[in-house]
Amino acid sequence: MDLTKKEIIELLKSDGASLFMEADLVRKKYVKDEVHLRGLIEFSNVCKRNCAYCGLQNKNKNIKRYRLSEDEIIDHAKIGASLGYKTVVLQSGEDDYFNQKRLCSIIEKIKEFDLAITLSVGERTKEDYRAFKMSGADRFLLRIETTDENLYKSLHPNMDFNNRKKCLYNLKELGYETGTGSLVGLLNQTIESFADDILFFKELDADMVGIGPFIPHPDTPLRGELNKNNFDMALKVMAITRLVLPDINIPATTAMETINPNGRIIALKSGANVVMPNLTDISYRKNYEIYPNKACINEDAIKCRKCIEGKILSINRTLSNSKGFRNRAK
Repeated sequence: MDLTKKEIIELLKSDGASLFMEADLVRKKYVKDEVHLRGLIEFSNVCKRNCAYCGLQNKNKNIKRYRLSEDEIIDHAKIGASLGYKTVVLQSGEDDYFNQKRLCSIIEKIKEFDLAITLSVGERTKEDYRAFKMSGADRFLLRIETTDENLYKSLHPNMDFNNRKKCLYNLKELGYETGTGSLVGLLNQTIESFADDILFFKELDADMVGIGPFIPHPDTPLRGELNKNNFDMALKVMAITRLVLPDINIPATTAMETINPNGRIIALKSGANVVMPNLTDISYRKNYEIYPNKACINEDAIKCRKCIEGKILSINRTLSNSKGFRNRAK
């Protein structure tokens, strides 16, 4: 669906009920009732960046840092395969210890389990991205967070907005299924910038888009009160993204579940078709604290899988047995 910026703003200002119903109908038409599960492995919380909203930021001295070994990462992926996952998501802070050679080795060994691999490891060189792709990586998630360049600069010290965009276009050029997304509810964020975010997803022709309501972390410059309205606006941004990119994969994010106990189910009823249960061992998971009080933080991999499976089946959706690549509308 082609929507103008003005039309998107009008939808963002609406009460949302009819928007969510329309997004769910579009989801059903284009990606059916299957929900794709992606097993999340948070393999390092070391990060060289200082993003103002993120608990993993380098300046945060109150966090216990960790790195999984190569064998531990592969063991996590093996557990994911045994639980029936078809995709694993390898996510970390921007940790230079996991250089091209190390990540390529990990990717190649995980591919032996016949899993699709999504990487979420931040900004890298085009040569790195090419090497990861050749080693077997299928997807890459790099959220733009906001397309408001001034806001982006204020939140990301010593980072380059244009390089962020360049990385995304490099990923598309290299043949990755490319994912991006945004935070909703940041200080000084406007409804116009939400519309620009959605139009950027369309311009990029993103294959997957993750929308997260902003949840303040107490050990960051953006510490403060949680605004529950972030959930409703994030849901609207997600639903409109489904309208403009009807055949893509859209996760019901854990951040939504953190704000609202039924957040993922509400998202699945409003256009989402992906859930990313956590495979990370509980002893590490509590220290991957991008934001506090994350949902499911104390559930092991088996319990997490069973819990989300029950929720999906309760709303008459089915669990996908495929790797869940984008099936472009003809």
